[in-house]
Parts: sequence; structure tokens; C-alpha cells
Amino acid sequence: MKSCNFKRAYIWELPVRIFHWVNALAIVVLSVTGFIISNPPAILSNEDPTQIYWFGWVRYIHFVSAFIFVATIVMRFYWAFVGNKFANWSAYWPFTKERMHNLWYVMKVDVLLQDDEEHKLSNISIGHNVLAAAAYMFFFLLFIVMILTGFGLYAPTSQWWFPQLFSWVPSLLGGDFNTRMIHHGAMWIIILVAVIHVYLVFYHEWLEGRGEVSSMFSGYKFVRSERINEEETTS
Repeated sequence: MKSCNFKRAYIWELPVRIFHWVNALAIVVLSVTGFIISNPPAILSNEDPTQIYWFGWVRYIHFVSAFIFVATIVMRFYWAFVGNKFANWSAYWPFTKERMHNLWYVMKVDVLLQDDEEHKLSNISIGHNVLAAAAYMFFFLLFIVMILTGFGLYAPTSQWWFPQLFSWVPSLLGGDFNTRMIHHGAMWIIILVAVIHVYLVFYHEWLEGRGEVSSMFSGYKFVRSERINEEETTS
């Protein structure tokens, strides 16, 4: 592979990084509390039942995390129209000529684990590669499913107007049981995709050494000088 110069480029804006980490934390908390709610452990205690409220706290934490999760998704959706081009909604649309050309390289390196030194530099994406963009679009669809089913299940026990907006969801899906199964199944898919996402981030950090991990803290990646000039020319 020929040598080349790399420069620090500001890719991920502060709001994007905040949305990313708040969203990640919310997913972890929602998953853990969701597991407990779906299959609560039997805890033996000598205390009066009226003094034990641990399961109520689990539900409370789950619901608060759900509201934070929704707020984060809404703000990220807004930022997709006002942020820089790496955060823009068009960056997540995989069906462009350049991104489809990039697909074979990504599949060879990420999925088939083959080395492609000849085309490596020309195919490294500055922001998200085509596979990551498609994965994030899939993530967003899963998030919508989780929000609809989650608040649909919450609506009968809530007096607030927002959950009531989703009271129609269980009826549409054939009842609470189907809604709960879809909610639970979508959670497992999110966990699976998140694990793959973390693996690929560290894999690209090792493969390319461009600050893939640190960029979600600092916002900066190391980008080939020629690619920066290409982006400036086409922007």
C-alpha cells in the first residue's frame, strides 16, 4: 500500500456524540430493566410487602429511560437536517453510486475478512461506510418498533397524554401478548446488532488506525489528505 499523509478532520459534532452515548446508555438500562420486568426474580424477605418497592423502582427506571430514549431519537432526527454532512440524513442513505461502489470493498473486508490493499485507500469512508449506514437505518426502524410497542404496553397504566398516543398499537398487533413478544424480540435484535457494531468499530480501529473509537469522544478522525481535498471540491 502506498504511503500517504493523514490529517485530523472534525467528523462527529458534539450533539451527535452526546446523542450516541445517551442513546447507548438508555439501551443498556432499558435492556437490563426489560429483562427483569419480563421475568422478575423471586426475592424472599421478612419485611412487610407494602415496604418492598424494588420492582416499582425497576419499572420507574425503565419508563424514565424510555422517555430519555425517545427524546434522544427525536433530537437526533432533528440534527439529521441541521448538522454537518456526516450527520445529515443523506449520509445514511446507502443507495448512491459512490456508496454502492464502496459496498463490495466493505463486504470483502468486514464480512469475508479479506485483505484489499489495492483499493483500501480509495474505499475508506470518511464518515460511515455503506454497511454502517444501512445498519443505522435498520437501527432506526427497530427503535420505532420499540417505541410503538413499548408505549403501547405502557398506555393502559399511564394517565399521561403521551403514552395514550400509542394505545392503538396493541389492538393493531392483535393484543398485548403479540405486542410484548414483538417488543421483546426487537430488543434481542437490537442487542445483536449492537454487539456487531461494537466489534466492527474496534476491528476498523485496528485495521485502519484512524481513531474510529476515539472519534466518538473527540469528534476527530485521521483522514487521508487527498480525501479531504476531494470532499472540499465536491461540497
